[in-house]
Amino acid sequence: MSETFDEATTLKRRTFVAASTAVAGLPLLSSDRLPTVTAAAAPAPADRLSTVRLTVNGEQRTAQVDNRTSLLDLLREHLDLPGTKKGCDQGACGACTVLVDDRRVNACLTLAVMHQGAHVTTIEGLARGRGEQLHPLQQAFIDHDGLQCGYCTPGQLMSGVACIAEGHTGSRAEIREWMSGNLCRCGAYTNIVSAIEQTAKEA
Repeated sequence: MSETFDEATTLKRRTFVAASTAVAGLPLLSSDRLPTVTAAAAPAPADRLSTVRLTVNGEQRTAQVDNRTSLLDLLREHLDLPGTKKGCDQGACGACTVLVDDRRVNACLTLAVMHQGAHVTTIEGLARGRGEQLHPLQQAFIDHDGLQCGYCTPGQLMSGVACIAEGHTGSRAEIREWMSGNLCRCGAYTNIVSAIEQTAKEA
């Protein structure tokens, strides 16, 4: 029995070694036989480009973008405003929330060309006096420890500012309902609600 097992094992081992040697002996493909890969995508044709003019954080900005560019990518990639975060890129997490004409918008779900002439406020424009004085909600987030990793914080702040302006702060339950589109993976929800509640009372 053991001899039969040893013979079978030896045969399998020999077959494997022979196959490996045969493969190793094959010549490698030379670089001129390999398919070419384009390093970068071709630029969009001129008929797919638009010049977008809008006011961002009180400053007039202009950029030429592909018509398919989202407002989020316009802000981050073209206007060098990376404070607005790209989370799910599907409108489910709220990390990209900005204010467009004082209304909260998921910047990943809307095209930049749809906001010609609009006034956009991002997290970079929330503080007052060119960033020298924090917005009351920003200070409240610090006071109530409303942030942990901080990735969702810009979107939470922008949505919180809108929540207060819309008057949806009658109770903690109402705040939670109207902030439900903003996810915090660290679970700082209780502190975020407290920060919004405090700011609304002091407004």
